[in-house]
Amino acid sequence: MKILWINPIGTMAFDADTTKILSEIKREETTIKVVSLPPNRPLHLEYHSYEAMVVADIVRITYKAANQYDAIVIGCFYDVGLREAREVSGTSMVVAPCQSATAIASNLGNSFSILVGRAKWIPKMRENVYLYGHGHRLASMRSVDLGVHDFQADIARTSERLIREGRKAIEEDGAEVIILGCTGEYGFYKIMQDTLGVPVIDAMLAPFKYAEFMVELKDKIGWLPSRKGGSEPPPSSETDLWRIFEDSPVDLYD
Repeated sequence: MKILWINPIGTMAFDADTTKILSEIKREETTIKVVSLPPNRPLHLEYHSYEAMVVADIVRITYKAANQYDAIVIGCFYDVGLREAREVSGTSMVVAPCQSATAIASNLGNSFSILVGRAKWIPKMRENVYLYGHGHRLASMRSVDLGVHDFQADIARTSERLIREGRKAIEEDGAEVIILGCTGEYGFYKIMQDTLGVPVIDAMLAPFKYAEFMVELKDKIGWLPSRKGGSEPPPSSETDLWRIFEDSPVDLYD
């Protein structure tokens, strides 16, 4: 099983940690490739205008990776470019953190809260939760007032804020499960679970394990991505002629 992880930002700052963490929890037969975008792309996606700048990159990477990889993970909790990438993924599964994490959380409890970095992120992430059909399970969304690159800069500070807001989400908002609403919030779920006594969903682990699960369903049951209706891909008569998806901004070969 081959899985491609896309860090959709113009820095390799998280690539080594991502590879290490995923290698520790992957199935034995799974191989992982982690890529990030060229350095002239935004270094984070905390603004929607930055998101818009990388959607084309995600689509081009997915188009090139289609059928070469069993699954592709878009490593941003905004699930940026998810619908667009799925349209050109061929037989490859495409997953992203918010949809994966909320699906998993819905099987572990009746309600969940999402701990995000900044209040700026909440409106779109809330819209996605409702889009995915989990709005009735959303107890709250709480900000810890940290940017994407702040989470790993001071582990003690981040841990204290996540535990504090997680406890409030449980005691004040009625959350039965906590979701960490950024892939940069890695490395905290274990201490949070031990402290808070509820499942804590890591936004890096959730989509990766979900990808493995979806590939197993594809291989053993034949559940491939639909190509009908809204899932219809662009016609090859156009994509071959226009050649608009052919140049991937990253090297997909080892």
